[in-house]
Amino acid sequence: MKTRKNKDGFTLLEMVIVICIISILFLLTVPNIQKVIGIVGKKGCSAQLKVVDSAILQYQLDFDELPSSISDLVQAGLISEQQTECQSGEAISIHDGQAQAG
Repeated sequence: MKTRKNKDGFTLLEMVIVICIISILFLLTVPNIQKVIGIVGKKGCSAQLKVVDSAILQYQLDFDELPSSISDLVQAGLISEQQTECQSGEAISIHDGQAQAG
């Protein structure tokens, strides 16, 4: 039997060790990624509420009254239909002249 003297590749053991290390690193980062996604969703919703608050002010300037619902802002063309919900799926509503999620 011929033994190979030129070692150009990786052995199976080396490959298994590398895959184990990558798996451990992946398992350590997944919870952090999920936490960051939650934070981004909350920030996105608060930004969306600020956009709707600005549209409420614009509606008040244009019509000299507060909008009764979010659909008034859509009908006036101040926001689009997609802007009536947060990225998390929470509906945006208007209470006492302020935008609120949920």
